[in-house]
Amino acid sequence: MKTLGKVLLTLLACLILLLVVLKITGFEPHDRVPGLWLKGDLVSTPVTDWSFTDKVPQIHLQTETRYLLPHSVTINCIAYNGQLYVASVYPAGASRIWNDEVMRDPHVRIQIGHQLYDRTLVPVTDPAEKEAVLKARATKYPQLKTPVNAIIHVFHVVG
Repeated sequence: MKTLGKVLLTLLACLILLLVVLKITGFEPHDRVPGLWLKGDLVSTPVTDWSFTDKVPQIHLQTETRYLLPHSVTINCIAYNGQLYVASVYPAGASRIWNDEVMRDPHVRIQIGHQLYDRTLVPVTDPAEKEAVLKARATKYPQLKTPVNAIIHVFHVVG
């Protein structure tokens, strides 16, 4: 029994050490592989015009999971009327972890280049606004196709 306790304690210590190393290094997402913490310079001033993101192909978005670890992903971003939006479009029957986490806790960290922005995501419920943002998305990302019977979430970045 003592040996099992020592093994479990050693495993726990290794896990804690790994999390500390990942916290320091960040372990950011890469392409379709999710990551943990995002690293960069925190921007605390308000952004009044997000149109600079028109030249940014993708951003990183970090949410907090139920088990208190961050979950970060690489996603597309859309600037519409100077405001920033993110959209999640995927086939029916699939899911996106970050969507579920945002619905539970809308506070996110966004990384654009080396800049970090702590913001809140608000689901877009106005059909006209949602349609306009999705048109802007189609213009910015003409290569992206919307699957038949797709689930589409559009979030407005505020704060």
